[in-house]
Amino acid sequence: MDEDDYTADCRARLAFEMLANRWDSVVIFTLGAGGPMRPSALVARIGGIKPKVLHDALRRLECNGLVFRREYSEAPPRVDYALTEIGAALLEPMRAMGQWALRYGDAVLEAQERAAGRVTVRS
Repeated sequence: MDEDDYTADCRARLAFEMLANRWDSVVIFTLGAGGPMRPSALVARIGGIKPKVLHDALRRLECNGLVFRREYSEAPPRVDYALTEIGAALLEPMRAMGQWALRYGDAVLEAQERAAGRVTVRS
């Protein structure tokens, strides 16, 4: 891709939007680290996520082809979720973003604090 490929309707933007939701990247990373999991195991492993929020994230990720839902013919019914091939392919760029955050996160937080300290008074 060259710089002209980063336009309002480019495919690269699609990739960034996949991870823009607060929980989607966490769910992808957790499934990548732990393999297929039931929703209750995901809630326990992630921590701080409500079951409904997880449900919404899983549905969104499934709709985008990043996870698949496997149903088992058991009583009571059981399902688990796993990454698809394209979901697993996101792990490498996510790790790269994590490395970027480790390297530059403090600088970003400092810049945000400086910007928050700038209060403009309008008359």
